[in-house]
Amino acid sequence: MVLKNCGPKGYPGMAEVGNMPLPAKLLKKGVSDMVRISDARMSGTAFGTVVLHTAPEAALGGPLALVRDGDVIELDVAGRGLHLRVEKAELARRHKAWSAPTPSMGSGYQRLYVDHVLQADRGCDLDFLVGQRGAAVPRHSH
Repeated sequence: MVLKNCGPKGYPGMAEVGNMPLPAKLLKKGVSDMVRISDARMSGTAFGTVVLHTAPEAALGGPLALVRDGDVIELDVAGRGLHLRVEKAELARRHKAWSAPTPSMGSGYQRLYVDHVLQADRGCDLDFLVGQRGAAVPRHSH
């Protein structure tokens, strides 16, 4: 099961929306877990097999943006990889037809954030702040 457009730019803000419950129709059939993949984040109190913080996120045209119903996605936990099992020509066609979602706000802080936030694998920091401060996090800041 795939949830997309919930990453740093797509939601925006990478809210805690990645806790995807199993569909009721599958629970009734006895399915107790399935792989869930998202560019979102979720609480550590959630359960099951999940892959989160995928980058680049769907809102940037990352691989999740190209996923369609029925696609096969291979998860290699030991190798730390995901592979969308779709022919390169089909992926190219999908990418050509893809367009980025329109940001919900055209100005202000939210637009500044969407235009400058880095991907999850880079800490969701603002690009213009990288290298501008020390790495120390004071104890009282938590």
